[in-house]
Amino acid sequence: MRLDAHQHYWRINRGDYGWITPEVTTLYRDYLPEDLLPHLNKHKIDQTILVQAAPTIEESQFLLELSDKYDSIAGVVGWIDLDQPNYLEQFNELAKHPKFLGFRLNIQDMTDETTALKDHYIEALRYFAKEDVPVDLLFVHHQFPTVLKLLEQVPNLRGVVDHLGKPDIASQKFEPWNEHIKEIASYENIYCKLSGMVTEANHDHWNKDDFVQYIQHILDTFGINRVMFGSDWPVCLLAGTYDEVVEVLKHGLQHRLSDNDLAKLFGLNAKRFYKLT
Repeated sequence: MRLDAHQHYWRINRGDYGWITPEVTTLYRDYLPEDLLPHLNKHKIDQTILVQAAPTIEESQFLLELSDKYDSIAGVVGWIDLDQPNYLEQFNELAKHPKFLGFRLNIQDMTDETTALKDHYIEALRYFAKEDVPVDLLFVHHQFPTVLKLLEQVPNLRGVVDHLGKPDIASQKFEPWNEHIKEIASYENIYCKLSGMVTEANHDHWNKDDFVQYIQHILDTFGINRVMFGSDWPVCLLAGTYDEVVEVLKHGLQHRLSDNDLAKLFGLNAKRFYKLT
C-alpha cells in the first residue's frame, strides 16, 4: 500500500480556517477528495492521511465525515484543545470513529510556544504517551528549543515531526536546524515527515537541488524506518504542484534507496506509526 501521509481538505464556507484569507487566492477555495484523486492515481497512491487545518473540534468531525464517504482516506489526524480541562472528553468522542488516528499539536500557531511546556500540556501529553497515541508535531525551526524541552519531559511520546520542523530552505540555512533535528531523532518514538518542503523554499525561485541536503540529513538521522512521504497538498500549491513535490523528494533521495526502502517511505512507515490495519 502506498500512502501520502500528510494532506488536507477543506470547505471554505465552514468558516473556521482563519489563516486562509481571500488574499491567498490559491488556497481560498474548496479542496475536496475529487480534486486530489487524479494526482493519487497518477502516482499510484492508494490512500492518504488527512490532517486537520483548523483548530476546532467541528473541523475534525467534518474530516471524519469525509472519511466515511471516501475510501481514499485511510485516517484522520484531528485536533483537540489541550487548554480545556475536558480535552479527554474531546479526544474520546473523536476516538469513537474508526478512522480517527490521533491529533496534531500546533506549536507553530501559539503566540508563545513555551505554552506547550506548561504543566497541563505536559500532563496531557504524558497521558497520551502512556496510551501510545500518535501525535503530529507542527512547529517552525526557531521553536526547536521548546520542542526539545517538551521531549525531555515526555520522552516516550509517539510523535511525528511535520514538514522537517520547517527549516529555512529559502535562505538555504542549514544550521542550527541540522543539530536540532538530530537531537529530536535521538528519541526512538519520533518519526519525521518529508513533507511541506516547497513552501519553506522561495515560492517563485526554487530548484530541486535546494532540498537535497535537508532530505539527506533526515534520512541519515532518522533512518529509513522512521520517515514518511507527505505532499502537504493543497498547501504545497503555493509553491509547487503535486508532481513537483514528488519529484523534489525523488531527486533528494539521490537514487540511494532500494525498492523495499521506498515502500517504507511511501507507506509502510506511516501505516506502522498510525497503527493502520
